[in-house]
Amino acid sequence: MSSPKARERTLSLVLGSGGARGLAHIGAIQAIEEAGWEIKSIAGSSMGALVGGMYAAGKLDVYTEWVQKLQQSDVLRLVDWTLSGGGLIRGDKIIKRLREMVGDVDIGDLEIDFTAVAVDIEHGREIWLSDGSLFEAIRSSIAIPGLFTPHRYRGRLLVDGGILNPIPVAPTLRCLTDATFVINCNGPAGNGGASKPLGPLDEGIDPEGEASVMNRLRRFFADLTDRQDDENEDEPGLVAILIKSLETMESVITRQHLAVFRPDRVIDIPRDACMLHEFHRARELIELGRTRTIESLKTFDDRHDRSDEPNHE
Repeated sequence: MSSPKARERTLSLVLGSGGARGLAHIGAIQAIEEAGWEIKSIAGSSMGALVGGMYAAGKLDVYTEWVQKLQQSDVLRLVDWTLSGGGLIRGDKIIKRLREMVGDVDIGDLEIDFTAVAVDIEHGREIWLSDGSLFEAIRSSIAIPGLFTPHRYRGRLLVDGGILNPIPVAPTLRCLTDATFVINCNGPAGNGGASKPLGPLDEGIDPEGEASVMNRLRRFFADLTDRQDDENEDEPGLVAILIKSLETMESVITRQHLAVFRPDRVIDIPRDACMLHEFHRARELIELGRTRTIESLKTFDDRHDRSDEPNHE
């Protein structure tokens, strides 16, 4: 008589904010599935909402194939710059591209319980988007203040969920699963590999026309991020200060949430793994998430013995 097949373990997965570092979520999901876990619930903020939404829609492989091919020039072409609306980037181009991969999707039709977290900036409230349009929810959650314009949805002006909840554990509590894992993209610095500077546009592109405009925009963005004045050569630029302020705030909130919710496992992605905009480094970031998750799962105690501190790996 054959022995009965072991029940697949079920998982609630929390995907944190972190710009391009959020591409590590892809590798983490790959490792989790290979280890035999069934993901039943996903909650994400910002890039975590984007990757989680693509997975819940069954299109993460399509998104992964696409994002791994992106060069710096491709990333810049997806940036729809604006000088109005409360941000530098509208975000319509990237959402349009995602819709082309997936089609119009309603969160209620997904087989996985999914929540994107955003913030109602006018009322200072955390908003859970767990029904309605998937891409309206993603667009709301990725609206990094000062960079992306806020997104008006259902009568609310919404921005990046990470400013109030970088690792949204609470929305997953409504789904009964065997364990809860958090992928934290604001982990301790020092082990993620040095950030690389934004390099030149790809060779072979006509220097006139669109490429010329892209080059000027690239220099503008890089200048805002890294500019050093003669009198204050050690002072970071405007965007660098904004990003560093947001990351500092999110790191503090992350520690507070982990102390309250105590998930079964926290897998840290170092906050210095890359810069916010370095989506052209997708392959190495995906591999980073995969490697970190594989190592963490090797030591995971299936008894889920919770200590007083979250179990970081």
